[in-house]
Order: sequence, then structure tokens, then C-alpha cells
Amino acid sequence: MDPGGAVLLAAAGLAVGSFLNVCIYRLPRGRSVVRPGSRCTACGRALRWFENVPVLAYLVLRGCCRTCGAPISVVYPLVELTTAALFLLQYWQLGWQPLLPVRLAFTGALVILFVVDLRQRILPNEITVPGVALGVAAGVCVEPGWRAALLGAAAGGGALLAVAALYRRVRGEEGLGMGDVKMLAMIGAFLGWELAFLTLLLASSLGSVIALGMLALGLADRRYPLPLGSFLAVGALAAAVGGEPLLAWYITLLQR
Repeated sequence: MDPGGAVLLAAAGLAVGSFLNVCIYRLPRGRSVVRPGSRCTACGRALRWFENVPVLAYLVLRGCCRTCGAPISVVYPLVELTTAALFLLQYWQLGWQPLLPVRLAFTGALVILFVVDLRQRILPNEITVPGVALGVAAGVCVEPGWRAALLGAAAGGGALLAVAALYRRVRGEEGLGMGDVKMLAMIGAFLGWELAFLTLLLASSLGSVIALGMLALGLADRRYPLPLGSFLAVGALAAAVGGEPLLAWYITLLQR
């Protein structure tokens, strides 16, 4: 990995992470992510440019608004640092090639969906629906190819639709939201149907482990709504980075 490229991608990840924070806060509230400029969520004061410097501004301000002293959530620098780390991971795996910017856009979308679903149990259509279109469009030029992208979107969304219908028939209540369906369709559009199903498997396994742990610790009951979208985001990132070797190993295991 070229050190210069790594520094560039890390800086870009921090800057993009700062914008993702805006999306995470405003999209669930139905607000524009463009206007107005960044403001303190407590007193409404417009922030100066130096108060928007990723991570550094949070440290200098000691996690508080310069005017009203209201605490700034630690989620802001965590999102910025996580985005930078994920950008570096994608660069380490792919290097400079046409697929890299596509995967970086996909990564940014997953970060937004992870945090919003974890906090508010919603998956904004402003991310998932254009994400399906972008994944298919990008498939014209890069992997998995536009046909595989279309099939991935249909298979990913269709798989969760089938699960939701089965759950409703057996339990007589809604178990999955359409946001989860659209999100897996988006993942399939970017990664193809094989990695979309691997994403679902990884997300279900992670969700099951966490749910059992929470039940064992008395932190939740059986009706606690787990954020499937957050688990899908983790599963999709894992599938994007290491999914193909994992699938190859699994197929080899089945053939023995």
C-alpha cells in the first residue's frame, strides 16, 4: 500500500465521515443535508470552519459547544475515524482502480445506515433506493457487472421479502421492515447475489449471537427490536472485503 495514497485516503475518509455525520443527524428528521450549514444541535449557532475539522475540532473543544457548552456526541469523531479506517481497508484491498470509488461510496452508505438503524430503527430511503440504482449503474463498468448487479438486487430484496412473508404468516405480525428489504437489495446491487446471501448469513449469525448475549445478561427480552440493518451493514463490509475467499473455502468444504 502506497504511503502517500494511504494518507490521501485517510484524509478523504475523515472529511467524508464529517459529511456522513450530517446525513446521520438530518436524514431521519427529513432535513436537507446541504442547507443550512453545520450548526450546534442545542443552541442552533452556525459553526465556524475550524469547528468542523474532523476529530481535531472535537478534541480542541473538549466535546462541547463553544457557545452554549452543550455536549457533542462522541459518535461524531467515531464516525469520522471509522470511515477513514474503512477507506484505508478498501484501498489496501483494491489499490487504485475503477472499483475503488464505487466501494468507497458503498462504504459511506453502509456507515450511515448502520448508525441510523442502531439509533432510530429506520433505514432512510434517501440512501437505500438511490443505492440500488447506483450499484446497478456502476456494474456497467466494474464488478460484479450489470447483469449480476440486477440479479443481486432482485435476489437480495426478494430473499428478505420471502422471510418477512413467512414470519408474518407464522407469527401473525410484522417481523421485518421494507427498509431492510431495500437495504439488502442495495447490497446485492453492489456485490452480486452470492455476496448478498453471504451478507444475510453473516448478519443473521451476528444478530443471533448478540440477541442471545443480551437475553443471558438480562439486557433485553424476546420482543426487543434488533437493528437488522446495522447487522447487514457489518455483514456487507465483511463480505466486500473477505467474502470471495470465504465462499471459495465453503464450496471446497462442501465438495469434500
